[in-house]
Amino acid sequence: AILGKVSRKIPSIMDYKVHINKSSMFNTPPVFSVYTSMLTLEWLKKLGGIQAIEKVNEMKARVIYSEIDLNPLFKGYSVKEDRSNMNATFTLANDDLKETFDTMLKEAGISGLNGHRSVGGYRASMYNAMPLDSVKALVEVMSELETKA
Repeated sequence: AILGKVSRKIPSIMDYKVHINKSSMFNTPPVFSVYTSMLTLEWLKKLGGIQAIEKVNEMKARVIYSEIDLNPLFKGYSVKEDRSNMNATFTLANDDLKETFDTMLKEAGISGLNGHRSVGGYRASMYNAMPLDSVKALVEVMSELETKA
């Protein structure tokens, strides 16, 4: 057997002899992390896999960036070719509308849009689990602000 005949020092986690001597109980894997990863992968598979969720994420990004680009009250932080499908960052063209917009967001039940502390503005995180309807709800409030302003 070659177990225990390693010619150099290796981390104990990589040494099979240690695992055998401990009856495979040398290290407990992060069970909860493994379990949640499994659930997430099963969920993605049910949705149609990576290609399907990618299409949904691209649609969410198109919906919000379209509003940011067309609505004169908003201004995106990123140039178009560098935009993220996961996090749309934007600000108001007129800071005087911040209180009104924030109130409208709150009334619509939308929260968690605070931008980065060094930049400010807003950041709409649209990760895989965020439904398209939630992005549309945000865009509706953005559009409504334009009619009120």
